[in-house]
Parts: sequence; C-alpha cells; structure tokens
Amino acid sequence: MTVNTPLCFRGKKILAPMVRVGTLPMRLLALDYGADIVYCEELIDIKMLQCKRVINEVLETVDFVAPNDRVVFRTCERERQRVVFQMGSADAERALAVAKLVESDVAGIDINMGCPKEYSTKARMGAALLADPDKIESILTTLVKGICKPVTCKIRILPSVEETVNLVKRIEKTGIAAIAVHGRKKEERPQHPVHCDVIKAISEAVSIPVIANGGSHDFIKEYADIETFQKATAASSVMIARAAMWNPSIFRREGFCPLKDVMQDYIKYAVRYDNHYTNTKYCLCQMLREQLETTQGKKLHAAQSTQEICEVFEMGDFYEETTAIFEAKKASLETKIQDEDDQIEDPDVIKMAVRFDKREYPPQITPKMYLLEWCRKEKHPQPVYETVQRPLDRLFCSVVTVAEQKYRSTLWDKSKKLAEQAAAIVCLRTLGVPEGKLCEGENHLINKRKRQDQEHLINRDHGEDLAEPSHKKANFIEETSDMNVPKM
Repeated sequence: MTVNTPLCFRGKKILAPMVRVGTLPMRLLALDYGADIVYCEELIDIKMLQCKRVINEVLETVDFVAPNDRVVFRTCERERQRVVFQMGSADAERALAVAKLVESDVAGIDINMGCPKEYSTKARMGAALLADPDKIESILTTLVKGICKPVTCKIRILPSVEETVNLVKRIEKTGIAAIAVHGRKKEERPQHPVHCDVIKAISEAVSIPVIANGGSHDFIKEYADIETFQKATAASSVMIARAAMWNPSIFRREGFCPLKDVMQDYIKYAVRYDNHYTNTKYCLCQMLREQLETTQGKKLHAAQSTQEICEVFEMGDFYEETTAIFEAKKASLETKIQDEDDQIEDPDVIKMAVRFDKREYPPQITPKMYLLEWCRKEKHPQPVYETVQRPLDRLFCSVVTVAEQKYRSTLWDKSKKLAEQAAAIVCLRTLGVPEGKLCEGENHLINKRKRQDQEHLINRDHGEDLAEPSHKKANFIEETSDMNVPKM
C-alpha cells in the first residue's frame, strides 16, 4: 500500500519546470538518476479546466485529456509522491479549480511567477504577477486554504534586493511550503550571471525553504557543482533546468552516464508512455546540442514518427516489441470490457452491429431526423438518447429509447454524434422504417425541405416575416459534421 507523506523541500535536488521538456519521460528519467522532486512543465489553468481526467489502463497512467483528445498532462504512480504540478494562472478561483482537479494525482501545486515570455506576461501570468503582490497573495492564500497538498511558487528577482525580500516575506505569510527563486531579473537571460547574493539574502530573510534556481550556466556543470551552488546561495535546495535538459544524469551522484545511454533510456520511457514524437524529438535535440550536425543528428531532425526516432538510435526492435505488447493488452482489455458489457447489459435492449456512414445519405439528412419524423407521425414522444464513453479507448456508445423500447449498436464509435446516429439506424431497421439512405430512392424529407425553401423564397419576395416556427425548424436542423478524433 502506498503511504502519502508530505513533500519536504529541504536538502533536495529538483528538476525545474521546463516547457516542452518536463513531460513524463523526462521526469521519470530524472528520478531514476537521483532527482528528489520533479516539476512538470507549466500548464495554463484555462487549458487544464477544459480537460477530463481519464484512467489509461493500457499505459497505466492518469491522463488529463483536452476536448480535441490531446493529452495535456500525463502522470503515473511511479512519480505520484514526487511530482509538483506547475500551472500558469492569474486568477485565484481558476487556480483552485485546477488544483482540485489534479490534487489526488500529484505531490504538490506550484504557481509560475517567473516566466518572462510574452505569451505568459500578456495574460498577466508568470513574471507579470511580480508587479501585483495583491493578486499573488490572493492566489496563494486561496490554494493553501483550498487543498491538502503543499503549495509552492517560483519567482524571479525584482530590480532591488530590498524589493525582492519584501515580496518574499509577504509570500511567506500566505502559508506556502517553499519558494523557488530564479536568480535573474525578468529582462535577464541565461547569458547574464545569476545573482547568488540576492538568493542568499532571501534565504536568510525567511524561514520557509528557498529553492535556488538559475545556476546551470555559471555553476552547475557536474553533480558536485550542485552543492557549490547551494552553499553560494545559502538555499535549502537546488532546482536544475538547462543542465538537466542537456543531460538528466546530472542528478547522478556517481557522475554522468554516457549520453548515448541517457538518450536510449529517455526513448524507452517515451515509447513506454506514448509520448508525442514531436516532444520526444525536441528533448533529444536538446541533449545532442553540438552533435545536431552529425549524421545521427540530421537523421533525428528528419524523423517524423516515434518509430523513425527509434530507428535513428538503433531501437527499432524495442519499438516493435513494446507496441505489440500494448496492442495485445488493449485487445485483452477490450474483450474483457465487452464480456462485462454483455453480462450486465439490459437484455431488453435490441442490438445490431451497424455504423453511420454519412456518405450513404443525402446532404443534411440523417437517420436521427427520420426517426424523429416517424415518432411525430406516430404520435410517440421524441427519441431519447443516452450516450456513454468508454474510458479505455474513449469511444462512444448510445442507446435510444422509442416507445419504451431501447435500441443500440454493438459497435462503438469515435464521437457522440456517430453513436447516436447508429442507435437511430438500429431502431429504424428494427421497425422496418426507411432511414433516408440514397439507395432507398426518393427522399420525402428532401422534398419537404425543398417545398419549405420555395415557400421561404416566396415569402421573402412578398416582404413577409421570415421567422419560421420553431416546431417546423426542429425537423430539419442541419447536423454538423462529425469530428475526426485521433486514435489514442
């Protein structure tokens, strides 16, 4: 059984939050090499609030999935007690809503108050928050009071030491567990020296743990340098960004691993957790750095899939074996779910293996429209659709109730609309009612629509009111085209 222990921020070596770098493969690799805590890349509150939490049984992960089916944040049990979720936010209530969404799957929550990039500051997030202490206090206080996990924030230093210390003291009073300090001003970049004296002044001014960040260029070139940077800043812990991005084995007490081994270890995690190939490629390019112009670097740059990336690093067999394992696991889980569905399903539901293919129907005419028309003609209540989504593959199945009888297709579809159309087809075919297919000949709904269009034009020519009664409109609402949802 996993025991939840509060995250401690003293004496730790921490992977910094890095956009495009801090995804699950990099976080797990850093933990393998000796990192104590790992921060995810900054994720924006509004984007996260659109996500749905999904248990991915094939990968054994928890996924936060956007409406377009893209995985925004993926985590797993291995890191649950050591991953800190960093978000970009400028609103206390939104920040709290996101924190509550992910709270059970992470070890802590962090607010980014240091990003100097325009996409962040224009939305009054990141370093823009440093100019609004009231908002900082509101966001952090709301989080500390609203969730059970520790809250941290990451800042940059202000123009003067005094201003910075005063701000940090105010932040400390919100009750946060630690504060990470990037020792540069918001206008400074990596080529500018890190201000260890400012971080040291902060460390001596507050009682909460201070995490020193920004030493990759000036101090941290190997493992022993981490302690040097910690002493220079009098900080409780050290957070590493670029040095870890270039070679995450910087966290290894015994020294660096060969870069080839590091990259292969990273690729294994990327394949194991279905990391998007563009993200995998980006991280590997950061590791190669000056070797990008080599033959291997050029092949990596040209790769257009995870499989091609694996082949560049002579890991094609690993990719095929891992993919085969996942396909077998997915098939097994689908069979298990189908068996469970068959056991618990209502025996009174009439089932048929059908799909809706809009190419077989006239434009803007669908089985749902035909079924609704039939119900009105027969004076039945309008059809009622109940649609569910299967967590395993996020496919949909719909049951339609007509005249107290239920109908459904045994085939699962990639969208809610397609599933509802399939259920309507099952009902229509069972009843022996036309469903509007092109092969059925003359389509009375099309003719009816043409007549109404003609009447509409006549009324317009005579200046009559163009408003159409809502009960007539309902028969001919144009169906929007079904979304193409990418496969998992």
